Amino acid sequence: MPTAHQLIKKPRKKATKKTRTGALKRWYNAKDRKFKEEPSPFKRGVVLAVRTMTPSKPNSALRKVARVRLSNKQEVTAYIPGEGHDLAEHAVVLVRAGRRKDLPGIRYQVVRGKFGSGGVVGRKRGRSRYGTKRGGTGAKERPSETTEG
Repeated sequence: MPTAHQLIKKPRKKATKKTRTGALKRWYNAKDRKFKEEPSPFKRGVVLAVRTMTPSKPNSALRKVARVRLSNKQEVTAYIPGEGHDLAEHAVVLVRAGRRKDLPGIRYQVVRGKFGSGGVVGRKRGRSRYGTKRGGTGAKERPSETTEG
């Protein structure tokens, strides 16, 4: 226990919280070629590769992940949620924070139903997270509106 005099000389420091999703905190200015700290909830990126990973010990499956180069020039590995996907190399995707517990090193997720990533086809429940419209079709397949008159 420090004395009062020791605390006057060197006060207690507040522990700084370490961020888990550093790639979403950086921002790149292409005109000035400078990086800045500017946190954002989502980042746009281009898919470099799509592959599968096996989860850690008690689980076993093939999880789909994508290597993405974000708009701030950083490369991250993002998990592709839902059943089936239409992502390929050079597809533009939106990436959000959110780690996958059974995949070591995965701290980001692809947002379904935005940019190049279509919604999960045939999904009826929990559609919001998977970019699916009311009918159960993906976000890409929207019913055409016809007016009779």
